[in-house]
Amino acid sequence: MALINATDIKSGKSIIIDGQSCIVRGIDKSKTGKHGASKVRIEAIGIIDGKKRGQVLSISGGSASIMDLESYETIELPFTKELEEELKEGIQVEYWSIEGKNIIKRILGQ
Repeated sequence: MALINATDIKSGKSIIIDGQSCIVRGIDKSKTGKHGASKVRIEAIGIIDGKKRGQVLSISGGSASIMDLESYETIELPFTKELEEELKEGIQVEYWSIEGKNIIKRILGQ
């Protein structure tokens, strides 16, 4: 495992935090302050346990328009053939965001 400076981390890259593989979603860097130390805030989500949830707004072709239930952002996501028959407007789905790509992985509580 290689160590890197926090200021070298980029959004969309994989890193290890507390022994867990994570994807960096965002990074905020503050300038050097009065006491000489700059600060970095890293927003990352676990690859294994970092579930994202969304509500299906519409379906068109091989993708669905969903609303993220944390940020209320609307995004277009592809889905697998296995989910095609069960997928419908108004249901909640779990989607994964890995290496900057998103995909619907399963249907929640029907």
